Amino acid sequence: MGSSRNGVVGDRTAAVDKEVDFANYFCTYSFLYHQKEMLSDRVRMDAYFNAIFENKHHFQGKAVLDVGTGSGILAIWSAQAGARKVYAVEATKMSDHARALVKSNNLQGVVEVIEGSIEDVTLPEKVDVIISEWMGYFLLRESMFDSVICARDRWLKPTGVMYPSHARMWMAPIRTGLGDHKMNDFDLAMDDWSYFVDQTKTHYGVDMSVLTKPYSEEQRKYYLQTSMWNNLHPHQVIGTAAIVKDIDCLTASVSDILKVRSKFSHSITMENAKLCGFGGWFDVHFRGRTEDPVQKEVELTTAPSIDYTTHWGQQVFLLPPPIRVSQGDDLSVSFLMIRSKENHRLMEVELGCEIQQHSGKLLAPFKNKFYIE
Repeated sequence: MGSSRNGVVGDRTAAVDKEVDFANYFCTYSFLYHQKEMLSDRVRMDAYFNAIFENKHHFQGKAVLDVGTGSGILAIWSAQAGARKVYAVEATKMSDHARALVKSNNLQGVVEVIEGSIEDVTLPEKVDVIISEWMGYFLLRESMFDSVICARDRWLKPTGVMYPSHARMWMAPIRTGLGDHKMNDFDLAMDDWSYFVDQTKTHYGVDMSVLTKPYSEEQRKYYLQTSMWNNLHPHQVIGTAAIVKDIDCLTASVSDILKVRSKFSHSITMENAKLCGFGGWFDVHFRGRTEDPVQKEVELTTAPSIDYTTHWGQQVFLLPPPIRVSQGDDLSVSFLMIRSKENHRLMEVELGCEIQQHSGKLLAPFKNKFYIE
């Protein structure tokens, strides 16, 4: 009786959590303005377009599943490349727009738009290809890859291919003036708090100073520990880049990405530079599978670039205060990324670093915690 009762409560809690997740996450993608931002990203669009149309042999006469189809563009391209059937699954009302777009392109006989989460839908057959644009900031924010893994395990044929097939996370040391601005914002916030405490005590007889520490921690998290979206210039990268995580989309499990732990190193390549933090980005590759490779491999990268910026940009992890480094210095970095307990689509990062100067001197190690929100 007790376990049955707990099961009911658990089911209700899970249902509420799912509703909250839908409200907080999926609603963003139900607006055309958000879809337009992604559809206007030429790096993103060109990579998927080229991956599909340069490798038509993976699509011709095949069944395709598009996970999180959005406007339906990948499903439409798959059909234009010769797919026999495309199941375009979309969890939001954007499915209505996708259905209209499919019909206006005379592909309603091939592309079937299904509204619902991939975890809940049932398809009439296994598929030869799963295609999805699932990547979030620094690759794993949003946790949409979980849904792609679910789709793969349920619906991909043993001989099927994933588009993209591989993904990597990268980090590199950077210089930037953002840290000075953020530190100044933090100082101003604390000055304002101090004034507020004085005024409240003077005018209302209540001493608020006991809340200074938690307020400071709150503001520090907001200004100094929350990673920032930025389009970095390549000249802001002051050292070698390192791979944080390598993912094979055909074999990766959810447990592989729940906790990303890595140790890697960088060498400073710029003389007399300020280490202001680290930049993080990702790339994905369309390679097919070993037994059924692509005819032309395509890469989509979000690395710092002058001409090929993306809507993903890079995530910047600031290091206040900056540290003076020079060419030949070596950085040993420890990295841990887990999902936020409050919202599994957001991430928390612990970043530790030791600096070995080329002169042989070892600088004091440091460790910071960051939030990807």
